[in-house]
Amino acid sequence: MSWVKDHIRTIADHPVKGVQFRDVTTLFKDGAAFRRAVKELVTHCRGYNANKVVGIEARGFILGGAIADHLGLGFVPVRKGGKLPARTYSREYTLEYGADRLEIHMDALSPGDRVLLVDDLIATGGTALATLELVREGGAEVAGSVFVIDLPDLGGANRLRAAGCPVFALTSYEGK
Repeated sequence: MSWVKDHIRTIADHPVKGVQFRDVTTLFKDGAAFRRAVKELVTHCRGYNANKVVGIEARGFILGGAIADHLGLGFVPVRKGGKLPARTYSREYTLEYGADRLEIHMDALSPGDRVLLVDDLIATGGTALATLELVREGGAEVAGSVFVIDLPDLGGANRLRAAGCPVFALTSYEGK
């Protein structure tokens, strides 16, 4: 969807040289564009029969919260290590320019839950795959995943699909 790209800022060499950072905060600050993006993601999500939305820190919180609200679903945050106060499941993961750890509360999901995975962008898939593992460890299944941006040359969406998770993105960019 070309209209989405009209609202995305690209920052060269951030956070490291050679990376073209796709900044969705410029989409978020435009009320009409943000509303349209959420509406289009919600329309796609209706077919997943989910009962919870899992948003990945940090921009996935913004999108996931809005999607959960529109669908009348509960929202579960996946946070970087050390941020959640109760007992957690934890996963180390790599991204295109480093490594990190994600956590989810152990009591956030129940067996039989069907969740939507939400984040702003999928690149190598490390973050999304770690989240998929956390959701499964919590006894739930991922019904599908949605993103504003896919970077298909980095292969993350294909890795997520290979792990059994449907993927949808509003737009994509070639390259890094």
